[in-house]
Amino acid sequence: MEQNRRAFLKDSLSVAATAPLFVPRSAFGANDRITYGVIGTGSRARWLNTTFQKLGAQCVALCDVYEPHLELARKDSPADAKPYLDYNDLLAQKGLDCVVIGTPDHQHMPNLLASLKAGKDVYLEKPLSMSLDQSRTMIEAVRKTDRIVEIGMHRRSMPFIYAAKKLFDDGVLGKISMVMARWNWHFDMPLDNSPLPGKLDWERFQGPAGRRPLEPMRYRWWRGFWAYSGGNMTDQGTHLMDVVQWMTGARPPKSAVCQGYLNNVPGAEVPNVFSAAFEYDEFMATWTLNYRSSYEYDWSIHFQGEKAAMVLDRHGYRLYGDPGSSGKPWSQAGASDLKVIGQQEDKDSAAMHPQNFLDCVRSRKQPNCTIDIAAAAVTGPHLANLAYRENRKVKLNPDGTAA
Repeated sequence: MEQNRRAFLKDSLSVAATAPLFVPRSAFGANDRITYGVIGTGSRARWLNTTFQKLGAQCVALCDVYEPHLELARKDSPADAKPYLDYNDLLAQKGLDCVVIGTPDHQHMPNLLASLKAGKDVYLEKPLSMSLDQSRTMIEAVRKTDRIVEIGMHRRSMPFIYAAKKLFDDGVLGKISMVMARWNWHFDMPLDNSPLPGKLDWERFQGPAGRRPLEPMRYRWWRGFWAYSGGNMTDQGTHLMDVVQWMTGARPPKSAVCQGYLNNVPGAEVPNVFSAAFEYDEFMATWTLNYRSSYEYDWSIHFQGEKAAMVLDRHGYRLYGDPGSSGKPWSQAGASDLKVIGQQEDKDSAAMHPQNFLDCVRSRKQPNCTIDIAAAAVTGPHLANLAYRENRKVKLNPDGTAA
């Protein structure tokens, strides 16, 4: 498994920099508590905050530009955890081992670069970046340090997916011809532009996104606007396209096309219904999201191989034997012959991923989801976003840029 992971890292997104040797800093004792600060305290980051505490780490600092979120996080943290408005002030606090970054996508790169400059280990929520250029910049910055950086793609720490991976490596599915990744949720979400309760530092929130007058809906649903995110394409696509490439051992796709539209979300910019298609060296893949229907609820990935097919989803994995040639009537070969020949339930906790990060902070080993893996995972979704916005087929150059 470790050999396969290292092979994948070698073949991931092309960058010019060479990874340095990782030099351990002062070792933690068996009873030493790892201290951390949280940058961005929205709902996901608050879950991470409580999870890290349950795993034995100590929250000593919190930072957010929106006061109500900061106050909610303080209720779940030790009384002496210091609150901050500016993340640079948090990073200057003494006695801080690492940071947990749960800010919107457009803040990920500046937050990461500042944290590395301050000498901190980093747990950064996905998606990694806003663009292919940002991915390369972030990889190069990490490789110049000895810091542990883990990206919050928690499927990388789930045993049932490792079990599925072994079946691929053992050749059980045979040659893969098509992969279909899907995500179905139903949101009735008119964007709320009424005044925000509590204080928001709008200028700090905008950060590198440029300046415009405050529209509360842009803060409430920042993922619906291109200035602050890659939308649903990179949000959920980072998870699923990573699994696609991990299972098949594939490099990022050679090209992408995408169509989509906005369904009943007036005021938003990012499509909530779309379908992207990716060209890999030896198979095709589609990535389809529908946030207007809960039919076949949640995420799933269908792998179609010559010997067998596999469905991965929130229930676990199911392996199906191939029913045979389609050269005879469907009644003789097809659905009636489709049998489960292997399965494993998903009983894994998402907390296993933060635990992996804390373990690596102590051991100085590389985590399950390195920045290289995360950059490779978001490459296809970045290409698809360009294809959607520019209404064309977008190709990936050998140097990792888009054409």
